[in-house]
Amino acid sequence: MTVNLHSPLKQFFGFDQFRQGQEQTVCQLLNGSSSLAIFPTGSGKSLCYQLTATQLPHLTLVVSPLLALMKDQLEFLAQKGIPAASIDSTLTPDQNRQVMSDIRNGTTKVLMVSVERFKNERFRQFIQSVPVSMLVVDEAHCISEWGHNFRPDYLKLPAYREALNIPLVLLLTATATRQVKLDMAQKFAIKEEHIVQTGFYRPNLDLTVLPVSSDGKNKQLMQSISEQQGAGIVYVTLQHSAEQVAGFLVQQGINAAAYHAGFEDKKRQKIQSDFMSGRINVVVATIAFGMGIDKSDIRFVIHYDLPKSIENYSQEIGRAGRNGLPSNCITLANLDGLNTVENFVYGDTPELSGIEYVLENIRSECQNSQWELQLHGLSTASNIRQLPMKTLLVQLELLGVLQPLYAYFADFKYKLLQSESQILEGFNGERKEFLSAVLANTQFKRVWGTLEFEALFRTYNCDRKRVVSALDYLQEQRLIELETKKITEVFQINLAALADPGLGQRLYDYFKDKEAKEIKRIAALIRFFELESCLSRNLSIYFDDHESDEGCGHCSSCRGKPARLEYSASPDWPSDEQLRNDLSGLVQHLAAKHSGRVSIDTQCRFLAGISVPLFARNKVRQLSGFGSCESLRYADLLLKVEALTEV
Repeated sequence: MTVNLHSPLKQFFGFDQFRQGQEQTVCQLLNGSSSLAIFPTGSGKSLCYQLTATQLPHLTLVVSPLLALMKDQLEFLAQKGIPAASIDSTLTPDQNRQVMSDIRNGTTKVLMVSVERFKNERFRQFIQSVPVSMLVVDEAHCISEWGHNFRPDYLKLPAYREALNIPLVLLLTATATRQVKLDMAQKFAIKEEHIVQTGFYRPNLDLTVLPVSSDGKNKQLMQSISEQQGAGIVYVTLQHSAEQVAGFLVQQGINAAAYHAGFEDKKRQKIQSDFMSGRINVVVATIAFGMGIDKSDIRFVIHYDLPKSIENYSQEIGRAGRNGLPSNCITLANLDGLNTVENFVYGDTPELSGIEYVLENIRSECQNSQWELQLHGLSTASNIRQLPMKTLLVQLELLGVLQPLYAYFADFKYKLLQSESQILEGFNGERKEFLSAVLANTQFKRVWGTLEFEALFRTYNCDRKRVVSALDYLQEQRLIELETKKITEVFQINLAALADPGLGQRLYDYFKDKEAKEIKRIAALIRFFELESCLSRNLSIYFDDHESDEGCGHCSSCRGKPARLEYSASPDWPSDEQLRNDLSGLVQHLAAKHSGRVSIDTQCRFLAGISVPLFARNKVRQLSGFGSCESLRYADLLLKVEALTEV
């Protein structure tokens, strides 16, 4: 099938020509071939789904990892006259109703959601009831366990696509190694000839790695910024660093602001808006800032601290120079922050005892081969952070131990917008009887009522799906206002697989292997920064692009100034006596509150200042010694604590 795409390209977007890779991707999709598009940051990935959506008969469903990213895309689509919406936590009940109504009647062409939205039983029932032409996965590298920013919930997208019977898929990313690329394509049965990859090399980006001690960073930062024109981003690792560095820049007369995930939404939105409009010149940010930033005139990106990986580095520098003008990407590099980046990895590896706790919880709470999970509670009780807990559950699915059945909200509350009699007047026969039973089994406290599902099921022969659909319908008709909370996931359990005595160890080995890979990824980053050959060329090769020139001529290595990274000073160890006293205090404190042995890993995390649920639950941060070794590498700390506990 051949389609004249230049007419809609001009009509909706005002462009006369496609950028490289865009036309091929859109043509493949309109010919019915699911596709994977890998384009550099800022080179027009989004247009591939936006233009395709205007040519497809039904809804295009876009999965995006960030609310800020969705909002930016929605604003852009509104400007282009393409009807689009999102379903997210910021919508009021009236707005939610309007969005669902517009989708049902075919007005809306593009719907944006987070991957977590698929767990919502109300959303899944709704989306099953409307025709969907295409599923788009933005930042699709999150699907691959081999990629950075792996998000366990993304692994379920192929199953959701199948369940919803969506005929077409488009995966979009800027950062995929060959292994990640093939892994993503395989998960959605995308043929290799339908992978569209444009050149990775960005000729307008000047890459510089500057070896600098921690004491000299602020002075070098000031010098680097004074040499730049226009707006820029300074990336740091920790939230408090963002505030300290921004404060320093403001003192030096630079129009700067800090940005991190610890700020309230309103404050973050204002900082982002001020930066986009030019009211703020420099943002000092953690990686929470950037994915949703589409500002074409960013002239510089400075890494004050080490990025987390080559992929993160590539994404972050990719925010510079999107308008094609020369832009500078500078890394103020030493090895001092290496332990901080590594500690994020070590903090996410569950202990074997935590994994065994989860398996025992499944065995003891399983009824009729089904198990119900509330994530926060189990995370706290098992001392496993929520993200690795999600990864653990996905691994149990892949091993055939768990099969997700559905997720539901434990609490359904609603208030009547009309009287009971007026609501019931609109229905006849069995439907009226059914709604009478729903109302009769709702416990009202003043205005809001809580539906008692078990009581309803005892008195009326109906299933949960029908009840949820009825409540949604009543809300759409403005007869009630509905609130839901406490999401509970229900799994089918394979008892034979769960009985495997080696299961816990196998899962622990998986996490340790993942940990080792992540530590290697950090080591690869250090090697990259110390390369004597062209940085731009090596970055392209890392992402499976072998077409770039041998030397770019605009990186520090090409200029004959390769970097050698060192520690600013050898980090100091507390005395063995101090360490023993601090660890003894930890053990005594936990013994009073927490049964069981305090493991070597728990002791290491305490000294390294790594937060885990056990510490938050037992107010461990206030103890002497918490974080006293945060400047030391975890692997060294492990050897030290093992030696001290043997004595």
